[in-house]
Amino acid sequence: MKYDFDTIIDRKGTSTWKWKVGANELPMWVADMDFQTAPEIREAIQKQLDHGIFGYSFIPEEWYTSIMDWWQERHGLTMKKDWLVFCTGVIPAISSSVRKLTTPGENVVIQTPVYNVFFNCILNNGRNVLENRLIYDPVTASYRIDWDDLETKLADPQTSMMILCNPHNPIGKIWDRKTLARIGALCERHHVIVISDEIHCDITEPGRDYIPFSSVSEACRDNSISCISPTKAFNIAGLHSAAVMISNEVLRHKVWRALNTDEVAEPNSFATAVSIAAFTQGGAWLDELRAYISGNRRLVSEFIRTEIPQLQMVPSEATYLLWLNGTNLPNPGDRLASFIRKKNRTVSFRRIRLREKRERVSSNEYRMPAHSCGGRTAETESRC
Repeated sequence: MKYDFDTIIDRKGTSTWKWKVGANELPMWVADMDFQTAPEIREAIQKQLDHGIFGYSFIPEEWYTSIMDWWQERHGLTMKKDWLVFCTGVIPAISSSVRKLTTPGENVVIQTPVYNVFFNCILNNGRNVLENRLIYDPVTASYRIDWDDLETKLADPQTSMMILCNPHNPIGKIWDRKTLARIGALCERHHVIVISDEIHCDITEPGRDYIPFSSVSEACRDNSISCISPTKAFNIAGLHSAAVMISNEVLRHKVWRALNTDEVAEPNSFATAVSIAAFTQGGAWLDELRAYISGNRRLVSEFIRTEIPQLQMVPSEATYLLWLNGTNLPNPGDRLASFIRKKNRTVSFRRIRLREKRERVSSNEYRMPAHSCGGRTAETESRC
């Protein structure tokens, strides 16, 4: 490999949320990576830093072209410049859109298990959560959509929005074209706007690609807001750089107004520079990262197969997360979680994160002793 993903970087003492833990604890909860970002991105940051003046910034032309070229070359999606609007993050974009495009007391559909902050975006704005719970098949360790339930909830006159996770966090599923088209048709039929959170789209298994929701059909394109960002794939979340992509002119104007009203539409001095560097120079680094994460996934899979056969690992095609089914373990979930935290100093009993140095992935596994739970244990989560 050209790039180094093995050197361990000590992040303690850097005011990072992830490592705000006790001595000898391994944090496995916040969704950022312990890999340094691509050297090409660090060089872009250094260039801005050397300039030494950090005033107000506008959105340069290169920001638009870098995103359009990346999505065309990587994902086969043709965008127009006018479709793109800068924002400081995917979650601010979702929250602003919920406030602008729905009214208090209306329903927003999400497909659980899903990223738990979706609940905050809805409930904190006085809207109601409608859960279209994905159906788990223990035989194949996979999830599928409950279509009857989804249509019932979309058909409710109080339902005005659906938040889609594409690819899906945490189960790592890449939704296929047929599924996305069916979601788009149902939402169009029942006058429900779709927000497609696509922040994990570039972290896929080597040889696999996600399908942009807006690329599937006219219904999907004209009735959706796609939230995209380099921050997850390139580990630059703290630099607050994202975009919404909206082809529908009326819908785009409303979201643009929402983002500006909420003051989340202006970049800091580094936000556009890191995005441009990621999308114009970061491809080789990203491909090596994907291969490294895939190796971590195989490592954990083999460990579970040989050491914790009671666990089921949901096959993952995307994200740097693993979703585990621990219902066959002999101890109840709360007791198991408490035991892991107390005895093994591993923080979080939710998703396993694969975006760690391989040494830490292995270390986390071997902190899980066989006693107390009828075999080795692992992190599990019931909802988010």
